[in-house]
Amino acid sequence: MSAFISQRQHRTSSSWRFLCAHLTRRRLLLAAGLSALTLSPAVVAAVGELDMTRSLTGAIAIAIFVLAYALVMAEEKLHMRKSKPVLVAAGVIWSLIGWVYVQNGLSEASEYAFRVTLLEFTELMLFLLVAMTYINAMEERRIFDALRSWMLRKGFDYRALFWLTGGLAFMLSPIADNLTTALLMCAVITKVAEGDKRFINLACINIVVAANAGGAFSPFGDITTLMVWQAGMVEFQAFFILFVPALVNFLVPALIMSFFIDNRKPASVYEEVSLKRGARRIVLLFLITIVTAVLCHTVLHLPPVLGMMTGLGYLQFFGFYLRKSLSRSLARKRERYSRRGDVKKLEQLGSVVPFDVFNRVARAEWDTLLFFYGVVMCVGGLGFMGYLGLLSEALYSGWSATWANVTLGVISAVIDNIPVMFAVLTMQPDMSHGQWLLITLTAGVGGSLLSIGSAAGVAVMGQARGQYTFMGHLRWAPAILLGYAASIAVHLWLNAESFMVG
Repeated sequence: MSAFISQRQHRTSSSWRFLCAHLTRRRLLLAAGLSALTLSPAVVAAVGELDMTRSLTGAIAIAIFVLAYALVMAEEKLHMRKSKPVLVAAGVIWSLIGWVYVQNGLSEASEYAFRVTLLEFTELMLFLLVAMTYINAMEERRIFDALRSWMLRKGFDYRALFWLTGGLAFMLSPIADNLTTALLMCAVITKVAEGDKRFINLACINIVVAANAGGAFSPFGDITTLMVWQAGMVEFQAFFILFVPALVNFLVPALIMSFFIDNRKPASVYEEVSLKRGARRIVLLFLITIVTAVLCHTVLHLPPVLGMMTGLGYLQFFGFYLRKSLSRSLARKRERYSRRGDVKKLEQLGSVVPFDVFNRVARAEWDTLLFFYGVVMCVGGLGFMGYLGLLSEALYSGWSATWANVTLGVISAVIDNIPVMFAVLTMQPDMSHGQWLLITLTAGVGGSLLSIGSAAGVAVMGQARGQYTFMGHLRWAPAILLGYAASIAVHLWLNAESFMVG
């Protein structure tokens, strides 16, 4: 913990000089004093003069946050994007804070806390934006279509398809993130088993559980693991300690559900897919980008976002090469297909368009990114008011850290794991390394208990509308809860030594 605080102090000093160069000498002195403590808005609140937890303003802020999240949870019924209510809530909450602090002559403190929270979001947003751009580029080059085509041509029976899609979701989500992986596997299931609602529901539950479990043992698998890694609470290689508990979390409910699957074959579907030029090289560039981000963090002690943004530069240079060499490539292919007399391939060449990186950036999940902004700013504002300090006292002082982390994992199934994890990171409870791994695991896989508990579940409900439903998922919640409990027990047993180290 002391090493983390030292690292955060160093980051705070640099970022504060950049953000506040325009401030007066008085503000700089105030910032330096605050920076000497920590980047966390919760600690800023502790030294920031005002406790708003017993005020009318604080109560209004809590009510606004609850209302906004109720609208988020009703996204499926209202057909309103989840970013809208939290964006407004964030603006209102910080406006309330600003008004109170202006009235008390403390506007510098609230301004600083807002800038710090915004900086935390910006690092994560740019990281996610690069990852989404690469995933979109791979999708545009038809890598995921080729994988789906291969699976469809093999003619697997339902039980094999259930295990194959679940296993691939578990293995792909640590790299491609749980949301993208779940959507890909769902597309396979709905196409192969078209019309069989019962099997599609079971397979989609399995995919959501597997994708969330796979994302829990990798910094790139979920937003929550990325947040923990970037905060410096868990080192990159330490996440892989959670592999076995995550695997248990996937296997226990999958094994139970597999007994309820009819062992028959779906109608065979054939779809020929050819990879576009540069597809494999983009995958390689994505892997190089990940390595660059890891090295920036572990060797240079710089934020991982530096490596990811550098990786975006790799993709831009490669996109430039693809555009410049497109005409020569098309000429060679026309000549080759003409010699073969392949009319179909020649026709396909007429629809080829140049690769454009910025089109891939535009296709990022902007609703998710803006939702993430709203959540981070809302929770940061409530922390600045003092509410997270109260929550930390109630959970981590009143209970043991283990029970607190297990409970927060269950709560994440209702209110999403992003605000839960951001709240924990903002509170910064004094926990051992094993406990930080435990909250990473529970927040990552706890969302699987309900279909609305994770981004993967919400997205799959939209893609398999009417076939994978909230109630259909809820019926299998006991089996998923059994896997949740088993994964925690395995972590407490296998990684017992990590709970002894502070």
